[in-house]
Amino acid sequence: MLRVRNISLTHFKNYSHRKFQFSGRISGICGNNGVGKTNLLDAIHYCCFTKSYFARDSLSVQEGKSGFRIEAEISLLDKTETVVCILRETGKKEFLVNALPYEKLSLHIGHFPCVVIAPDDSVLITGGSEERRKFLDALLSQVDPQYLQQLINYNKILLQRNSLLRSLYESGSRSARPDGDFSLLDAFDEQIRQPCGYIFNKRKEFLVEFLPAVRRKYQEISQQPEDLKLFYESQLLHGDFNELIQASRQKDIQLQRTTIGIHRDELEFQLGEQLFRNIASQGQRKSLLFALKLTEMDVLSKTKGFAPILLLDDVFEKLDEGRIGNLLQRVCVENDGQVFITDTNEERLVSHLKQIGVEFQLIKL
Repeated sequence: MLRVRNISLTHFKNYSHRKFQFSGRISGICGNNGVGKTNLLDAIHYCCFTKSYFARDSLSVQEGKSGFRIEAEISLLDKTETVVCILRETGKKEFLVNALPYEKLSLHIGHFPCVVIAPDDSVLITGGSEERRKFLDALLSQVDPQYLQQLINYNKILLQRNSLLRSLYESGSRSARPDGDFSLLDAFDEQIRQPCGYIFNKRKEFLVEFLPAVRRKYQEISQQPEDLKLFYESQLLHGDFNELIQASRQKDIQLQRTTIGIHRDELEFQLGEQLFRNIASQGQRKSLLFALKLTEMDVLSKTKGFAPILLLDDVFEKLDEGRIGNLLQRVCVENDGQVFITDTNEERLVSHLKQIGVEFQLIKL
């Protein structure tokens, strides 16, 4: 069982000094826009991911201050741990659990699993492929620490390779050259092959079960017999990485960037034979977003053996009463994890929580 017991904020966004106690499994956070509801959720997100869900670290510092501090007590499997996140005036970030700092912040990812559903998450459906890769990477990084380390390594080598491609272009290496002239490029190609293969295989294996589960969840939420199709598309599904990256070498130099690899992968959503984002209604987009996030919760619960923390930020806007009730039933009743819900409309939130018969704490800001 995972529970945030309390959290203290110092010079964090709009909070000078504020401490919150969370007495129940479900916390409703109400108040007008701009009072700090989302900021409170973001502070909890820091405790789980060592970073903001919404912005850069520097934008999380209260105006006029030089840094911030977040401290929380979080119970995990009946053991209470103290989490501290500090951003120094130098821009250096420190993250400690039980007074012990992490050598690498990435080592904390997955320790306190967490799922967020926020208004801007609509880009997961309507935005470019990068948004869907970020979603997939965040989920897999929470269930497989090795995946995150391989991803970090891949991105580091990718930056180095792209830098070299720009140098080769600028120096006039734009036509076929003897192999010896590309020894450094050969070295980068060999270095990137292993993390690329690891990430590709993990994504492919994981999505075999994940995408059908999302489709089933979507059908449950929409209650309509819609022809939703979900695909994993990757260049590595169609050829050997070594052959593909060799064949693209001259093209890469011309474009000054790497055109082959898992950074080009895509999750494609279709309704019938058309792209989902082009024809789906707002209700259908919301349903698919919830299906993705709720399936993410299921995966984390099954993998970890306990439910993740769920942060619901202002998700009731533009939802009809039936969809609100359906969502709350799934996340507050059928799920036994801790839930934080923000809403500008206190009466609406209280009414719906009472309707599904759950105990809750109400925090008014």
